Amino acid sequence: MQSKAGDADYRPDRAIEAIAPWLGDAVEPADFPAATLRFRNQRAATTVGLDSLADEAWCRHFGRFEPLPGNLPQPLALRYHGHQFRVYNPEIGDGRGFLFAQLRDGSDRLLDLGTKGSGRTPYSRTADGRLTLKGAVREILATEMLEALGVYTSKTFSVIETGEELWRGDEPSPTRSAVMVRLSHGHIRIGTFQRLLALEEAGQMEQLIAYCLANFPGPMPPADAPGRTEPAVILMHQVVERLADLAAAWMVAGFVHGVLNTDNMNVTGESFDYGPWRWLPTWDPGFTAAYFDQQGLYAFGRQPEALHWNCGQLAVSLRLLADAPPLLAAMERFGPLYMQAIARRWCWRLGLEPLGPDEDAALVAASEKFMREHKLGPDAFFYNHRAGSDAAGELSDVVAGHRRVDDDHGYWTDGMPQSMLIDEVETIWAAIADRDDWQPLESKIAALRRMGEALGVPPPPMGHTVL
Repeated sequence: MQSKAGDADYRPDRAIEAIAPWLGDAVEPADFPAATLRFRNQRAATTVGLDSLADEAWCRHFGRFEPLPGNLPQPLALRYHGHQFRVYNPEIGDGRGFLFAQLRDGSDRLLDLGTKGSGRTPYSRTADGRLTLKGAVREILATEMLEALGVYTSKTFSVIETGEELWRGDEPSPTRSAVMVRLSHGHIRIGTFQRLLALEEAGQMEQLIAYCLANFPGPMPPADAPGRTEPAVILMHQVVERLADLAAAWMVAGFVHGVLNTDNMNVTGESFDYGPWRWLPTWDPGFTAAYFDQQGLYAFGRQPEALHWNCGQLAVSLRLLADAPPLLAAMERFGPLYMQAIARRWCWRLGLEPLGPDEDAALVAASEKFMREHKLGPDAFFYNHRAGSDAAGELSDVVAGHRRVDDDHGYWTDGMPQSMLIDEVETIWAAIADRDDWQPLESKIAALRRMGEALGVPPPPMGHTVL
């Protein structure tokens, strides 16, 4: 299976098979009554050599789950535990998804094709293993917006409508069903490690660490870090770097994930698993996405704290193989790394060159103050003040020292920014639900990708050596 000249070739790599016997369970996909292609991410497909698939073959692979050539012969539902709203739950795992395939991109990075809504598994409990079409559309919008804003995110690869009627308590029912495929760097979660700790599987923990270090390569710990040559300590430092950067990326994007449980934390630091997400209408640290998060545990301003806490649960798990002090030393890096990531990502979105830790911190503080005082959301703020334009008062003072980035993209003269507030999401969905009109979604994807082009190449995610 070859792609067009100049693009990546399809290169299967079944690396997961080395640990599959204890990592997951072979499962069968659901037999859906229909397979109507609604979205194929041709841009992402090009990076892994699957862009030349005809639509009929695409539906066979990503709606019927016929194995890709040379790839996993059967899907794998992964096993993991996790803290859900800080309560430990050993009764979870892939309940409506599975790992379908693995392959290499043009940078030789190992990637997974995983599903959502592909049917029941041993971990479904009382659920039906399905996904609503609305949920799939929301994930398309979330991943496209995040990617445009420079967040290291999974890619919504495919959405296929499956012809079933689903009943849900949080949206009008019956509602349409879909199966989604996402392209991501991996599906190893903090909860994967927590399960091995609970089972006291030291040998499997060693294998999992080796798998992560080999397939998600990252930098060595600082030269003065205790235990810096121990595999568990190396991984801990890399995950701390990645999650500190992810927290910063969400904050600069004005994004509220909503459910930051340890089973939703990928050790690659990649944002994924989108449920009740929201974007900020105004800069409000207390803004909460999930209606069931009544205590605001995962409110916008508490996201860095949540990811740091989740790093702590990884450290607890790695105590199966490593002493506490080196793991705690890695944890202590989270705060400084987060501040570094905020500064560089803030400057990038604002169109200014970083100046220095103190000056960049002052810029962030003045910007937050400006948004609070003027009741602005980050989309309007970063657009209106791109490259320091229209800054006044304290904001003008801190902007003055930063060098402006040259911007000549037409997006900056459109007059208003792209956004992803809930009313717009509902309007896009209503066109599909009421009239089967997919044009508003397609137009929004095009507009978001244009915004991404205008913003330019984002800061690379921290904690990786191959991306």
